[in-house]
Amino acid sequence: MRRLPPLGSLRAFEAAARRLSFKNAAAELGVTPTAVSHQIRQLEDGLGVALFERGPRKVALTPKGEALLPPLRRAFDAMADAVEDARRKPSRRVATLSATVAFTAKLLVPKAARFRDLNPDWDLRLHAADSVVDLAGGEADAAIRYGVAPRPGLTSVPLMTDLFAPLASPRLGLATPADLARVALIHFDWRVSGASAVPSWRLWGETAGVSGVDWESGVAFNDEASAIQAAVAGQGAALLSRALVADELASGVLAQPFGPELGGFSYDFVCPQGAEDRPAVAALRRWIEAEVAPGRQPPSDLL
Repeated sequence: MRRLPPLGSLRAFEAAARRLSFKNAAAELGVTPTAVSHQIRQLEDGLGVALFERGPRKVALTPKGEALLPPLRRAFDAMADAVEDARRKPSRRVATLSATVAFTAKLLVPKAARFRDLNPDWDLRLHAADSVVDLAGGEADAAIRYGVAPRPGLTSVPLMTDLFAPLASPRLGLATPADLARVALIHFDWRVSGASAVPSWRLWGETAGVSGVDWESGVAFNDEASAIQAAVAGQGAALLSRALVADELASGVLAQPFGPELGGFSYDFVCPQGAEDRPAVAALRRWIEAEVAPGRQPPSDLL
């Protein structure tokens, strides 16, 4: 535990000793010369030594005062530098982006480190949820929404459109649509606001003109990310977003053995109307447009 005299008395001594004037020290500290004299007297009484030799028109430091001044001056200079440094450095700011679990895992997490490169003074918080967050209520600064416009009260910036295709592990050896009858079909629950028809195995079968397959059978998941993992693990064939599994297609752990593809919806960057110029929203949009969806479309090498 430090045993120090009152800070006020130390400041008064340092200013007076540096200037060799109680009057000038008082002007620097914004107090009266009498107050400075009183503070220094208290310090001398507490230390039991004289720090100044007082004359009728001037003051001079005693040997004890001369010894005390340099370390005190260094200490006050260090404190002033520390305070200025704290004042100069901005506090970390956090930008929160909400997106579905699958979009967060597949497209946002791999690019998260680049957010700090583009926005050095910001930290990124990713809110992964398939439920719609209340942007107006401040649950997130912005969101990636999937579905059908318009979105009342929100400003939307289209990022990319989607295509859905039958995908499976090459280990399953699927060659023709008829092969779907011998593997499990992987489904997931859709939560697309405003959509009259969503991609499904039944819709795909009708589009492809394939019969003899129970389109409702198989394994169902309540989220797209789990459906993707099941397909990668070889548990069956899934009707998946090619935009979300571009890496799996490129690496060969998933393949599209046949068509057709079904059109999906638009991924949009959204924020509350009037919030477009907020620093957090601008930081998120800068990152999304540069790193996550720079004019991105679903891969077309197998179309």
